[in-house]
Amino acid sequence: MFKTAQGQIINVPDIAKRIFDIIMSDKTSSYEITVGTDSQNFDRTKMVEVIAIHKKGNGGTYFYNIEFIRLITNLKQKINEETGRSLFIAHALLDNLEELFMEKDMLLEDLNVSFQIHCDIGRSGKTSVLIKEVVSWVTSQGYVCLIKPNSYAAFGIADKYSK
Repeated sequence: MFKTAQGQIINVPDIAKRIFDIIMSDKTSSYEITVGTDSQNFDRTKMVEVIAIHKKGNGGTYFYNIEFIRLITNLKQKINEETGRSLFIAHALLDNLEELFMEKDMLLEDLNVSFQIHCDIGRSGKTSVLIKEVVSWVTSQGYVCLIKPNSYAAFGIADKYSK
């Protein structure tokens, strides 16, 4: 289960409804909906998944989920796990959002909304060799893929909770 930034428990359909309400309150504004995951190894791997909405020029809010899974020590496997989780969440969130907009005879793509996957990889460091593979995977699913330093949902928000 996800939590709000204030720590209240919330599920993906309710997150979609909150995002829907934010967008409907000002349909002329521009929005970024982002999904990102970061992880840290302890005795197990701590996965932190984030859904964020940013109303450009006006801030935003986020939701996060923390899950401990088996220890993943291989960097490529860990990045693949993070990316796979982000894609899974994005698909579920997008399905819920599209349903809400269809109920109002609207299409999400008719609004000024960017849907992005934020990956915890960058041009410097050990993850640089994974950029082409991960970005190709995400974009093949129809999403915009951002990497460090622009992937704030993964390396900013999720990283904060993964420590």
